[in-house]
Amino acid sequence: MNRMKVGGLTLGSSVLVAFLALWEGGGQDGMTVYADKLAEGLPTACYGITKHVTDEPVIVGEYWPKEKCDRVMSVAVTKVQLKLLSCLTHQPPQPVFDAISSHAWNFGYPKTCSSNSVSHINDGDYAIGCNLLATTYGGKPNWSYVTTVNGKVFVQGLYNRRQAERDNLCLAGLYE
Repeated sequence: MNRMKVGGLTLGSSVLVAFLALWEGGGQDGMTVYADKLAEGLPTACYGITKHVTDEPVIVGEYWPKEKCDRVMSVAVTKVQLKLLSCLTHQPPQPVFDAISSHAWNFGYPKTCSSNSVSHINDGDYAIGCNLLATTYGGKPNWSYVTTVNGKVFVQGLYNRRQAERDNLCLAGLYE
């Protein structure tokens, strides 16, 4: 993956790409586009690529070889991260940027930009911003629900990812 630098931040850092591959799939030789049940059937390719992060058509049943996965991922991550940078008032540490980039990849940069997490990151309160990726101010799971016809439903896998963003990316980088 071609890595671009903006200020002191690396777009598409190897840490972020490995994290997305772990949580979204993508390390395999290729994959068939599927309808993501957690995203109301949204067609999803390797690394969690959807129409929300790429202009490349994402069609259920189509096979994407690894080369296409990697190429589209590289362009899409850069696109998402450049948009995310527009809502930051200063440059956070790389691990914090990687964590909120993963969040933006999962929820879209507008939701990430308007989150309490980014508000605190913009204030330089990185630890609070990092914690808000996984838990609310009251300590309950945050960003870990899907909306169904019956209301919001907690999804343990989403909570696990939020905790990994917080612990393995965001907070880990503050104490290196």
